[in-house]
Amino acid sequence: MPADELAVETGSQMPMTPSDFTWVSQLVRQKSAIVLEAEKTYLVEARLAPLARTEGFASLGAMLTKMRSSPANGLHHKVVEAMTTNETSFFRDLYPFDALWKVVIPELLAEHAASRQLNIWCAAASSGQEPYTIAMVLREHFPELATWSVQFLATDLSRQMLVRAREGRFGQLEVNRGLPAPMLLKYFEKKGMEWQVRSELREMIEFREWNLIEPWRPLPLMDIVFLRNVLIYFDVETKRSILAKMVRVLRPGGFLFLGGAETTINLGDDFERLPFERSGCYRLKRTGGT
Repeated sequence: MPADELAVETGSQMPMTPSDFTWVSQLVRQKSAIVLEAEKTYLVEARLAPLARTEGFASLGAMLTKMRSSPANGLHHKVVEAMTTNETSFFRDLYPFDALWKVVIPELLAEHAASRQLNIWCAAASSGQEPYTIAMVLREHFPELATWSVQFLATDLSRQMLVRAREGRFGQLEVNRGLPAPMLLKYFEKKGMEWQVRSELREMIEFREWNLIEPWRPLPLMDIVFLRNVLIYFDVETKRSILAKMVRVLRPGGFLFLGGAETTINLGDDFERLPFERSGCYRLKRTGGT
């Protein structure tokens, strides 16, 4: 039996009622803009039943009954976090990182040779594999950046994921997914049953909680933004809103990386897709932004 189905069977004494599902889906949409279709009831049960046990409730239904009669609190935030998808790996899909080191960074190095300033934002950091992959690319291929001012921000909605990301600790299965062995030995230290990213890499990145659908705090103009595999969970209007905000925080000519199944087509005219194979790389038009 799949793990999620087992969690439902053992963690919830009865199936979630349609009323409970509607309430959870509305909460998640309000707080994160993630759209939960009715056929995802099994997924909601699978993810929330363990949380109900951890929080000391006899069943998932009991937890939701309590939440529905209570003001928004930390438990509400935990439910929203539980429904976010945190699938990630080192060098995921590979092609975006090839484009990054072969084309994007070299172009930015030439463009910003006078200011020696580079700003990068990983806007859906999850447990940290993507920002640490970017950091390894910078260290491996661009030693000259050691003398530059590099501001590297990594954000996520999930506080739990950010704790993991800041610690930079990963299990053997996680480092086996996409991480070349030479880079594992070069940039990680063995800590018991886990591998921890070396401090010089962790110190490159500022991890910060950030909800993309809430008002954005001031940011420096970004040269590169990774927003991969995020827009697919939102409705069209939310996608348009987030991309409009991206126009304001990217430098004209800045680079935006989206997931392979994502696009800016019909969501605005400010970006042009670049012909880097399967990279999901877009560029803010020079006439766009502020």
